[in-house]
Amino acid sequence: MRIALIGQAAFAEKVLHELHARGEEVVHVYAPPDSGGRPDPLKTKALELGLPLSEPASFKGEEIYRQFQALHADLAILAFVTLIVPERVLYTPRLKSICFHPSLLPRHRGASAINWAIIQGDSETGITWFWPDQGIDTGPILIQKRVPIGENDTVGSLYFNRLFPLGVESLFEALDLIRSAKAPAIAQDESLATYEPPCRDEHAAIDFNQHARQVHNLIRGCDPQPGAFAVYEGKRVRLYDAVLEPGLSSGAVGEIVSIGGDGMRIGLEGATLLVRRVRVEPSAKKMAPADLAQAGELRVGMLADS
Repeated sequence: MRIALIGQAAFAEKVLHELHARGEEVVHVYAPPDSGGRPDPLKTKALELGLPLSEPASFKGEEIYRQFQALHADLAILAFVTLIVPERVLYTPRLKSICFHPSLLPRHRGASAINWAIIQGDSETGITWFWPDQGIDTGPILIQKRVPIGENDTVGSLYFNRLFPLGVESLFEALDLIRSAKAPAIAQDESLATYEPPCRDEHAAIDFNQHARQVHNLIRGCDPQPGAFAVYEGKRVRLYDAVLEPGLSSGAVGEIVSIGGDGMRIGLEGATLLVRRVRVEPSAKKMAPADLAQAGELRVGMLADS
C-alpha cells in the first residue's frame, strides 16, 4: 500500500521506523513545523530515510489538500496528531485514514486520555486504532487492545512501557486486516462516551482533604505533565513519583511529616504519601526532597495552604 504518514514525536518516529523496516511504501511524511528548538523526531527520521517531507502548520488550506490528492495514497496513518485534519483530507486516500488514540474509545476522548484514565481511577485502559471523521475521536473502531493500570503507574510509565509499544505493534495487525479487506469499522457507543479537556494546571491543584486514593491518582495522572501541585508557605511545590503507604498518618492532612533518603512523607486521610521527586517553582528541576530540605526549600512540619 501507498501510505501517507501524519504525526509527531517519538511515537510517529517509531511508526515510521517500523513501516520502513517492514518494507511498507511510505510516499510522504507530514511532521510539525520547527518551533525554534530541536526538530521533531519524525522529521529527523524522514530526512534520515530520504523520504518526501512536509511541515504544514495547518491542513485546512487548498494547497495542502491538492498536494495530498496528488499523492494517490492508499491509506493515511495518523500517528499522534494534534492538528485538526479536515474530513476531506482524511477521506482522500483510496482506503481513507486510520488514527491512533491511547484509550479504549469511546471512553476518554480528547488530548489527555492517559491523564484522565489515571485521575479517574480506571483499573484498565488501552489503545484504539480507529477510522477518523470530522468529530474528536468519534470515528468507527478498527482495533482495540486492553492493558491494566498498575496502582503506581504514572502517565509516563503507562505510555512508554505499555501503550506506546502496543500502539506500534497493533498498527501492523490493523494493516493486515485492511489488506485482507477484513478490517472492521465498529460504530462507537455514544452512551459510553466521555470527553475531557487537556489536563492543565487548572486541574492539577491537590486538595489534601480528598480521600488518599484520589490524591494519589491526581499526582500519578499529572506525572510528568503538568505536575500536580500544592502550595507550602507561598511556594508552589509539584509532586512526582509518589506511592501510598496505608495506615494512619502521624501528622495532619497535608503536613510534611518526614524527609529522608527515601523521599518525603505527607499526611493524608487514612494513609501517608511517600513522594520521591519534587519540583519547587520557579525551578524547572525535579529533585530529591532531601536535597531540597538541605537547601532550605522544604522542612518537616510545613503544612499545605488550604
